[in-house]
Amino acid sequence: MTTTQPRPRTSGRPRPAAEDRPAPEDPGTPAPVEGGEPVGLPSPRGMARGLVATFTQPRPMAREAVRLGRDAARILRGTDDIAPSPKDKRFADPAWTLHPGYRRLAQSYVTATASLDRLVEDFQASGADWREVEQVRFVLNALTSAMAPTNTLLGNPAALKRAFDTAGTSVARGMRNALHDLVRNGGLPRQVDRSAFTVGEDLGITPGAVVHRDEVVEVIQYTPTTPRVRQRPLVIVPPPIGRFYFLDLRPGRSLVEYAVSRGLQVFMISWRNPTKEQSEWGLDEYAQGVVTAVDVAREVTGSPDVTTLGLCAGGQIMTTALNHLAATGDDRVHAAGYAVTLLDFSSKAPLGAFSGPRMLEVARRNSRRRGVISARQMGSMFTWMRPDDLIFNYLVQQWLMGEDPPAFDVLAWNADGTNLPARLHEQFLDVFGNNALVKPGALRVLGTPLHLSRITLPTFVTGALTDHITPWYGCYRTTQLLSGPSTFVLSSSGHIQSLVNPPGNPRAKYWTGGEPGPDPHAWRAAAEEHTGSWWEPWSEWAIERSGDEVPAPETPGSAQHPVLEPAPGSYVRDRVPARA
Repeated sequence: MTTTQPRPRTSGRPRPAAEDRPAPEDPGTPAPVEGGEPVGLPSPRGMARGLVATFTQPRPMAREAVRLGRDAARILRGTDDIAPSPKDKRFADPAWTLHPGYRRLAQSYVTATASLDRLVEDFQASGADWREVEQVRFVLNALTSAMAPTNTLLGNPAALKRAFDTAGTSVARGMRNALHDLVRNGGLPRQVDRSAFTVGEDLGITPGAVVHRDEVVEVIQYTPTTPRVRQRPLVIVPPPIGRFYFLDLRPGRSLVEYAVSRGLQVFMISWRNPTKEQSEWGLDEYAQGVVTAVDVAREVTGSPDVTTLGLCAGGQIMTTALNHLAATGDDRVHAAGYAVTLLDFSSKAPLGAFSGPRMLEVARRNSRRRGVISARQMGSMFTWMRPDDLIFNYLVQQWLMGEDPPAFDVLAWNADGTNLPARLHEQFLDVFGNNALVKPGALRVLGTPLHLSRITLPTFVTGALTDHITPWYGCYRTTQLLSGPSTFVLSSSGHIQSLVNPPGNPRAKYWTGGEPGPDPHAWRAAAEEHTGSWWEPWSEWAIERSGDEVPAPETPGSAQHPVLEPAPGSYVRDRVPARA
């Protein structure tokens, strides 16, 4: 006879990242990664100030001390009312429920983390600056994630079972992995086996050709796969942080491949990876890169204008170029798409933890001194925003379980970072700290003061429901900041996961609605849910604005822009060909 035990009441903070974490072996679902946005590096003094303020709240501290004592007594007596969330995969092993010692250990951890969360909520309720609150959340989230008992061999029953089953082999392999990471990976566990992929052979393999190269950009024209194509070309503007091939990972997982299959003529900007010698490159150089790519696509196709698609920080750069064109009465861009792009940084978000005035000034000094801010420096901040998924998940698998790093395409891209020039980083920090994009005239790019209301062309805007880097309601604000007609589509998943989102995934969803009004939550309440990818409504929107069908070109490039080399080009592989 079997009996059904009553489900325990869970306690502690919710962990949405853990509950949505895909299995790395699932080839159809991107693993959790972050990137594509510039950040300021936090100062220890600023974070310590917020922590001191949090832990010197007399009444909340006294309340939590009493509550912790009461919960500790209940745990020792054997309560079933405190338990980790059933969606927290760290505590999925049956030992956390069946073994009295492990059960009490998990309950103690849950109680402690819940107490810290309540202290942060009290600090927020006291009227503290929201950026300081986000800094405290950032630190305590990292601390409590590191304190999880599952991060140690003795505290992880699954790892102990693996050690027993393998006669200690898993422990030896784990020690080897840990030593390698301590010496060669900055002390953090590797997320991926990068040796399994080669750009141009496994990743970024949609056929095409480089038809333009200058000091800042290569422009890639992709080969049509349909006998007829739309006359007006599409120019894609990826972020300058990270390499463009997250939009062209592998067949079946490539936005470029999908766009080409819909009959769009696709051109891609590939940014050069800057070194200290390019430390003075700023928004002027990058916005000019967008204008240059637009002109290349126009000349090669013979079209008087183009459509564009800007992603993450690439959308911010694209906006400065669109503003310049609008101010000069230039209509060479017909319509523009935005994907997970923030223009208004007034929204409260974890990214705000890195945008306080003192922190931004420290970041400015550091980037000026170094000439560039490296991919590892920026990447470490995103990693510590989601430590359960992006650090300790891999620590457990590779250091404790002795497994090799996974071979997964989007993780390989995530580990293949780029630098950001000091000047551009400083300007991005001004955008963060002073919300310079939305303040009329606060920023000048290509000699033109920025006024977002000048941009009147049609736009297609997307946000991602669980994106904590660029929250969807912040992305939605773009529909109100620009003056032209706008379409908004809300995608499921997180920041990069929402972009690597091919149709056909039954777990993927998106929402469409009517004309966006001022209230994003009212829009969502009335929106219609669909199974599939935002790529589908975006491509329909783009096709409608891409002109008539014409015969597909038989060869890439033109007399003025001849083929320089096959896609994905040199810049994505950190090669700088000598000038002819």
